[in-house]
Amino acid sequence: MPGETKETQLTAAEAAKRVQRIVLDLGDGKDKPKEKRVPISAEEVLSFKDYGTHVVVVTRDGQKFTGQAK
Repeated sequence: MPGETKETQLTAAEAAKRVQRIVLDLGDGKDKPKEKRVPISAEEVLSFKDYGTHVVVVTRDGQKFTGQAK
């Protein structure tokens, strides 16, 4: 159609690469827990939406993550 812009469709794998899960690394238990960023796999993605400025990913276990759009 005239006037349409070429927009690339985001895949679940690409959306998963843009967000990360933050987990606590307890180490040996003597120090304070440290935050660690863990990537999300494409198999975990239930749904995702690209808003242009950011991407929202919902995982199969119901967690919601937000990441930067590229």
